[in-house]
Amino acid sequence: MSKVDTPVSDCPNVILIEDETVFRQLLKRALEKRKGWKNVADYSDGLLGLQACLENPPDLLLVDLNLPGKHGLEIVRELRQQAPDVRVLVLTGHAEPKLPSQLMGLGVGGYVDKTAPLAYVIQAIDTVMAGGMYFASNVQAESGPVSGSSLPSASNASPSVLSARELEVAQLVAAGRSSKEIASDLDLSTRTVEKHRANIMEKLGVREVASLVRWVLQNGLG
Repeated sequence: MSKVDTPVSDCPNVILIEDETVFRQLLKRALEKRKGWKNVADYSDGLLGLQACLENPPDLLLVDLNLPGKHGLEIVRELRQQAPDVRVLVLTGHAEPKLPSQLMGLGVGGYVDKTAPLAYVIQAIDTVMAGGMYFASNVQAESGPVSGSSLPSASNASPSVLSARELEVAQLVAAGRSSKEIASDLDLSTRTVEKHRANIMEKLGVREVASLVRWVLQNGLG
């Protein structure tokens, strides 16, 4: 990738092109809650997203592959011709064996399984933004790949099953915050936060962070 060590502003311009509405909204909200990350434009159509990239190249492009209007790889190819230094992370739930070599050939910083917990996606973004490379897919492979067209089912539990503190922790987890960061935010110990997280998962009857964050979003808590 060209000039991977070029510094990026603390207030980066980000373009997110993703047609899965729940995931797109969830990721955008998580990014906008980060300090300085206020310029996050999102598109569900590949062609419209590409036009936005060409008109004002972002610092970071987050792009799905199978999009209406324009395939993700075509978006990257066209953007590379005009703005070769844009950092790019591909979001996919269908990583084929040839994908890593294709992306490396295009100078892409990597790809991440969008069905993985949001914390993994945020970690991948941070790695790429720092000039590194992140190639990981099917993070939850032990339970089998999950279709990229949807996230795991959310719990049907009411928010009332959680205490006020547990609701705070659940919202911060959904925003992509680590247990250490949540502990700092709420002036708690990391161990206490981990206990809250375990209690939350048990009360909601979910095993995956992805299910927890969808529950948060569906209940209007995100």
